[in-house]
Amino acid sequence: MSGIMQMLLSTYVKRGSDRGVFGGGYTGAVSAVMDYITISTPGAATSFGSLTLARYYFSGVSDALRGCFGGGFTGASSNRIDYITIATTGNATIFGNLTNARDGAAGVSSLTRGVFGGGAAGTSISSVMDYITIATTGNAVSFGTLTLARQLMAGVSNGTRGVFGGGVNISTTYYNRIDYITIATTGNATIFGTLSTTRAFVGGVADSTRGVFGGGVVSGSTRTNILEYITIATLGNAVSFGTLTVIRSSATGVFNNTRGVFGGGSISGTSYTAVMDYITIATTGNATNFGNLTGVRTATAGVSGTVPT
Repeated sequence: MSGIMQMLLSTYVKRGSDRGVFGGGYTGAVSAVMDYITISTPGAATSFGSLTLARYYFSGVSDALRGCFGGGFTGASSNRIDYITIATTGNATIFGNLTNARDGAAGVSSLTRGVFGGGAAGTSISSVMDYITIATTGNAVSFGTLTLARQLMAGVSNGTRGVFGGGVNISTTYYNRIDYITIATTGNATIFGTLSTTRAFVGGVADSTRGVFGGGVVSGSTRTNILEYITIATLGNAVSFGTLTVIRSSATGVFNNTRGVFGGGSISGTSYTAVMDYITIATTGNATNFGNLTGVRTATAGVSGTVPT
């Protein structure tokens, strides 16, 4: 092995970890709770700490060392960004602010940068994308715009390309649109393809090749357990992967290099779940029960100790 290859491998091993953190959510009340799991080991989640602000319908980005949670709904839309060190339990710290307050945005990450896309503030739907340099605290900066203003979609990334799938507007028009960006290069998104059906309130997980979208609402109050995947480097439409163990919306995804875990979600308008499911991202098939979050909740945000490269 060359010296350069050894250095790259060493850097990756030091940055990566096997931990996923679920933050905030809604339990019938707004939550600031953070839970964590060891993604390779099925079992119940453990308490991690608390966010600086209780909220739900927000998103997470990560550089594998630090996780950042942006935006969300507290009773009103927020522009707050918090951060944690993923390997160290404890309460979150304020990072900075998004360029404007909004909830329902989706996040994608590289080893350097996190991008928050879309969302809404009240009746104002957004196509805005903001980015942060994850290792450096401060306010977000404008990145560009999505091809379609929408909220409550899922974000997946292979570390180079970020992909946003699904979404809904304020008038409850659901979309199957998939957009993509190159995370290192600011600019507007480009159409990637479509999901197999219109849906929002979707969760997403990814490895270096594949992104998987799980669950959601296809229209009105009709929820689904569909899993479908894309090859992130290749434009095209999503393909069937399998199903989650429970039909639900607003499940949140965390992942390592091999496995994706979908946690929590909404079974009905007032019924929430603590269930976590897992999949092997490279292998199509139905999800398997992983364990439970520390409590039932929906619309959390997730960050992972791994960023695909």
